Amino acid sequence: MGAGGQPLLDLAAYVADLAVTFPEAGSHDTPWAIIGDLDRILRARLARIGAGYEVQGEIAIHHTAVVEPHAVLKPPCIVGPGCLVAAQAYLRGGVLLGEGAVVGPSVEVKTSLLLEDARIAHLSFVGDSILGSGVNIEAGAMIANHRNERADKAIHVRIAGARHPTGVEKFGALVGDRSRIGANAVLAPGTILAPDSIVPRLALVDQDA
Repeated sequence: MGAGGQPLLDLAAYVADLAVTFPEAGSHDTPWAIIGDLDRILRARLARIGAGYEVQGEIAIHHTAVVEPHAVLKPPCIVGPGCLVAAQAYLRGGVLLGEGAVVGPSVEVKTSLLLEDARIAHLSFVGDSILGSGVNIEAGAMIANHRNERADKAIHVRIAGARHPTGVEKFGALVGDRSRIGANAVLAPGTILAPDSIVPRLALVDQDA
């Protein structure tokens, strides 16, 4: 929370459809709190999953989604309507794919939410993150989720120019709706991108450098 008990950021200003796609997130006011509780929330959602899903254990795949051969989905995982999970993709640690989301070949997604029509091209990694609607990530991009280079692993974010602790050691990014991440770009842990952001190819975004 920010000063006066106000939320640090307005999640709806970054990812407008979050409350529709993932209403369970409403009990949390930061993206890292949502990610930290994602495993539990997904398991609760699976227990009441609606019609149209094929459920095997704690993995639910909508009948209109396509999961190509040799993709690996680990529970809990929900693949929504019209999604594509391409060959050799690896989803683990609690993943929700909103309607029309695409995970390309040999992409790893760990503990993340992809909202409607979010797309990740081949050979990319997205860890502990929330991707807004219409986000497009080109090939080979990385959203890092851990401060491997620091003795102090605690992740901080910058909001309105001020540095804030998250209280966690695993958090990747909040990527606002319709943002574009170029090929081989790297988003350091704790990245907060406004809607319609553009990250050039080969760029490094480290807001807490």
